[in-house]
Amino acid sequence: MKIRVGDTVEVIAGKDKGKQGEVLQVLAKQDKVIVEGVNIVTKHIKPSQADPEGGIVTREAPIHVSNVAFYDSKTKAPVKLGYKIVEKDGKKIKVRVNKKTGAEVDKKKKK
Repeated sequence: MKIRVGDTVEVIAGKDKGKQGEVLQVLAKQDKVIVEGVNIVTKHIKPSQADPEGGIVTREAPIHVSNVAFYDSKTKAPVKLGYKIVEKDGKKIKVRVNKKTGAEVDKKKKK
């Protein structure tokens, strides 16, 4: 799966088409992602010891990965991603690239 946690994506199909958000979680086995502010559903929570009040809660539901596209902030448009093998410091590394421009999209990891 080419979409990762922290990527900004745009919904390209479904009721939230055109909305953008950050990927909060990737469910690889189900080919789904949870995107911030997209596919909001209402859940009725039964009272329990952990939540004695219960009630109605709104939260993001998973959306299929085929319905989202990586959003490139430079071109301000959703783009397809591909892979490319690059040699850095004598090691071969697989990086994600924008198929339209050929630019690398992998960001440095923040700690």
